[in-house]
Amino acid sequence: MARLGMAVSRRQLPRAVDRSRIRRIIRESFRQHRQDLGAYDIVVLARSEAARVDNAQLFAALERHWHRLART
Repeated sequence: MARLGMAVSRRQLPRAVDRSRIRRIIRESFRQHRQDLGAYDIVVLARSEAARVDNAQLFAALERHWHRLART
């Protein structure tokens, strides 16, 4: 079963509301794709650009990453 780690730093995302939103979206997206990912330990690093995109774009980007990981 895949496990998730997150690095959402204050330096990249200074506002707590942005860090919380990014973490919440990452957790939800991971929960939806966990069964497809195998036995990986995955660490997601958030960049400052993540605060400027909306939730749908974040979900779409994460979904692309999950599918790419599932193929390996």
